[in-house]
Order: sequence, then C-alpha cells, then structure tokens
Amino acid sequence: MFMRYVVRRGDTLRKIANRLGIGVTVLLGANPALERRGYLIPGQVLTVPETATKYEVQPGDTLYFITQIFGLSLGDLQAANPSLEREEVLKPGDVLVIPNPRSEEIVRTNEEYTPEDVVRDAEALRDKYPCLKTHIIGRSVMGKPICALQLGSGEKEVFYSGAWHANEWITATVLMKFVEDTARAYARKEYLRGYDVMDLLHRFTIWIVPMVNPDGVELSLLGIDPSHPHYQEVLAINNGSHNFVGWTANVRGVDLNHQWPALWEEEAKTSPKAPAPRHYGGPYPLSEPEARAVYEFTKSRDFLGVLAYHSQGQVIFWGFQHLEPPGSEEIVRRMQVVSTYTPVHTADSFAGYKDWFIQQYRRPGYTVEVGVGVNPVPLEQFDLIYNQNQAILLEAPLLFECYG
Repeated sequence: MFMRYVVRRGDTLRKIANRLGIGVTVLLGANPALERRGYLIPGQVLTVPETATKYEVQPGDTLYFITQIFGLSLGDLQAANPSLEREEVLKPGDVLVIPNPRSEEIVRTNEEYTPEDVVRDAEALRDKYPCLKTHIIGRSVMGKPICALQLGSGEKEVFYSGAWHANEWITATVLMKFVEDTARAYARKEYLRGYDVMDLLHRFTIWIVPMVNPDGVELSLLGIDPSHPHYQEVLAINNGSHNFVGWTANVRGVDLNHQWPALWEEEAKTSPKAPAPRHYGGPYPLSEPEARAVYEFTKSRDFLGVLAYHSQGQVIFWGFQHLEPPGSEEIVRRMQVVSTYTPVHTADSFAGYKDWFIQQYRRPGYTVEVGVGVNPVPLEQFDLIYNQNQAILLEAPLLFECYG
C-alpha cells in the first residue's frame, strides 16, 4: 500500500525520511523524479512506500489515543501526517503513517539544520534546562531572529558562533548539540568528558550564536521560489541557477565573514565587486544586519575570547597581523591536542570576525574549520566532528582565563 505525503516548508528528503522511519534511498526509489528536481517544493506530493509503518484508524480513535499506543508526541504524529490539523478529521479506515518515536534528545544531528530548527530547539532547551537563557540579538535581512543562547551565570564571559556561511550549517548543529549536552550535564550534576560542568557554568557564562546567517542557510538547504521577496535578485546573483549548494553569502549576496573592519579594504581588492554567492564583502564594512548584530553584541559584552566555527579543513586559525596576545599559541596548541586539528597562524584573507576581535581587543580569537572534503560537509561526519570539538568548547573558557 502506498500513501501520499504533502511537502511542507522546511522539509528536506532526509527530514521526511527520518520522520517516517524509512531510508532516503527508499523514499527516492518511490519518487524517482526527486533526483532530477533538486529542492522540494511546499505542496509537492510524495509517494510514501510500503516500508513505512502504518495504522488504520478504528471507530472511536482519537489523536491522543493513537499517540499513547505508539509512544509519540502529537507534534511528531502531525509532522508525519500533515493533513492532521484537527482531531475531527479522523475517520475510521483512514491510514496514518506512524513515525519512529523521537529520542529524549532535542537536537537532531542526523538531518539538515534549518533556522526553524534553531528557534524551536532553543525554546525547547530553555524550557527544559533552567541554566539556559535565550535572547534575540538582531534580525536578518529577511527578519529572521538571530538567536543567542546563554549558558551559565559566571562573571567571566566567552563567545562561540557558527553558520556564518550558508552551506556551513553543520556548525550550528555542533553548537546546539553542545548546548544540550552541557545543559543536561549541569542539570544532573554530572561531569562531561571529564570536565566539571557545575563549576564551569558557575565561573563562566558561555554565549553562543549558533546561526549567524539564517537567510543564507535557508537558501542553501531549501532553495527559492517566486514567492520569495528577493527571488529575482537572488537568481541574478546566482547566474540564473536554482542550485544553491555552493552559496555561502547572506540573501543579498554578501559574505558575512568578509564584512569586518579589519583590513576590509585589502580584502576588497581581491574580492568580487558586486553581490555574489561567495566572498563579496559588501559595499562597506558591517553593511549587513547580521554582521551588525554580532558587532553590537560583541561590543556590549566583555568576552575573554571567541571561537568562530566554519567548515571545512580541520584547522584552527589563531592570529591576525601579529596582534594576537601572548598565550594565543599556547591555547591553540592545547586545542590541537584535544581535537587533532592543525594550528595555522593566519588565513590568506582579511576582514573576518576573528580578525576584527583580535584587532579590537587584543584578546584570543580563533576560527575553527570542522570536517573534511567540500561544503556542505556530509552529515555522516557529524559524530567525528562533534567528538573532535566538544573538548575545545568545554575547555576554551579555562584556556582563555589562563592565557588571555
């Protein structure tokens, strides 16, 4: 028996397959046109193959009853069956797809991570763990919130950020998973990787902006259709192509990590002169609302040091124009030990956030490049990436305090 699934905004093949408890290859096999079409379109109808678990509605069934017998949340059942908007739509004989029950963990690391996921998971984590607070430090070009998560209550502060580039969304997953694991360890009074989380979050406040570039991430993962307010502009920047896998910029074609007043003029000499999918630094420094939000946020705090997450290469850039403070190399050498990543003094570029932070404050700043291959880094690398970086994220406040 085959069923239909109506694509919703935010769906990807992997998200749908996970939701239905089937493999991506199985879903593709039942919908061969998907391999040619690329991005999913909201309202598109997919065939759900035989392998998905199904349930035939019986007389007297309610949504609550069905969720209880299968151990599901109402949200998960409705996500697998988008037509279920009201309980009265159930009729005896209706066939529902029964998704795999979700684990107790909130952050899903086995599928693409969208701006909607960041907002939903941040709220769920905040509600579950009192040591976590959430803030909105600004909004993107499209008005999406730029979320900052506050872990702990210590007087000394550090800052981690990710997903500066659209197709580097896996860095947001890394940071959100770190938030969940750390908050859970704190709530249970447990150690994490040998680190005393209770002591860490009493001494330090760890600020995290997991997704600096929500518009770009959405474009990279979900594509664009004529209803998008920047449709014509974005297509022109992308040379008419609907393929945004290689897009790193924000929705206006500005690279948010080439936006910073740290030799911006030098970087502009070798960068595109107009909006582009990659590397255009904008008409002037901090022209974009996403960069300005991080700028104002950084200026409002007193960070001992910062980590800016990117992909890929398994390297850590740690200097800028020899303005980095004494101790910066000692810190990165310790990061090398716990991650196996290679320290590199400086990248062959300017105008990055880490560059500006070092120049402005003469404090430790690092760009961490996770994963190997090409962007977007395959999700199959996530477990290795997270294992390599969890200790960096836990130990960085201590290192910044000691050497900064």
